[in-house]
Amino acid sequence: MKKKILILSGGISKERLISLDTGKQVAKELKKNGYKIQISEPDRSLSLNIKKFKPDIIFNALHGQFGEDGYIQSILEKFKIPYTHSGVVASSLAMDKEISKKIFIKNKINTPKFFVYNYGYKSSTLIKKIQSKLKFPVVIKPLNEGSSVNVFICNKSNLTQKVKSLKDYKKIMVEEFIGGREIQVAIMGNKKLGAIELKPKRAFYDYQAKYNTNAKTKHIIPVDLPNKKLKQALNIAFKAHKIIGCSGVTRSDFKYFNGKFYLLEINTQPGMTKLSLVPEIASYEGISFLKLIEWILKDASKKK
Repeated sequence: MKKKILILSGGISKERLISLDTGKQVAKELKKNGYKIQISEPDRSLSLNIKKFKPDIIFNALHGQFGEDGYIQSILEKFKIPYTHSGVVASSLAMDKEISKKIFIKNKINTPKFFVYNYGYKSSTLIKKIQSKLKFPVVIKPLNEGSSVNVFICNKSNLTQKVKSLKDYKKIMVEEFIGGREIQVAIMGNKKLGAIELKPKRAFYDYQAKYNTNAKTKHIIPVDLPNKKLKQALNIAFKAHKIIGCSGVTRSDFKYFNGKFYLLEINTQPGMTKLSLVPEIASYEGISFLKLIEWILKDASKKK
């Protein structure tokens, strides 16, 4: 008998629409294969929905703040029902870009240089700090958003304007800009699943490049790299997956420049939409979308 799956999607983050799409596509695939499905928002009705539906597993299709930062995971723990993807601690560590980068550095994983900017400094002070610690252009980003939400490449002339647009975050990351190629690596439990290269038409693989079908980002698989280099990327992603303490599927985002990989971040809940990369990598490796979802569910059930 097929299991009862409650899918959590939507939420209040800036990635709500992506989450709804992920939830919808996962539900459609599971329904047509005999699973009993209920979709729920992570709101006040969640507890009642869980008690009424009595799911065997909760598929967490949430993205962004409150969905993949340990917050919803800490709530799900009290229900004693297996849920997909990483747990409280790993989700929290991976989502916090400052903490995760410090963990990468401590474990000798190459990552772009950075510092954290607190609002209150004069723009002239920030420019001086960038010129002394990094160099222009730089990347500025929130510490705890996903899907490249509010990420900007800045030069000296537009820095102040872009920093002001992020004033609601109070703290932001200022990071060394690394040019080169965009390489994404998927890890599936203890399996180094594979990699894909992205060639966005835009300045970089930002939110629009990820989710706008008109952005025309080119997906290249297999990645044109020497086998030794490809293995190196897979090994780094696997190492990051393990040291953060991740479960299930993760996707690590790299820049490849001058023969070196720079790990930007690790995503504990990669998207499961038509434009998502992990399903595409899995498909290339002979794993269908359904088989990928079923593996995620099976992996979650082991954590009960």
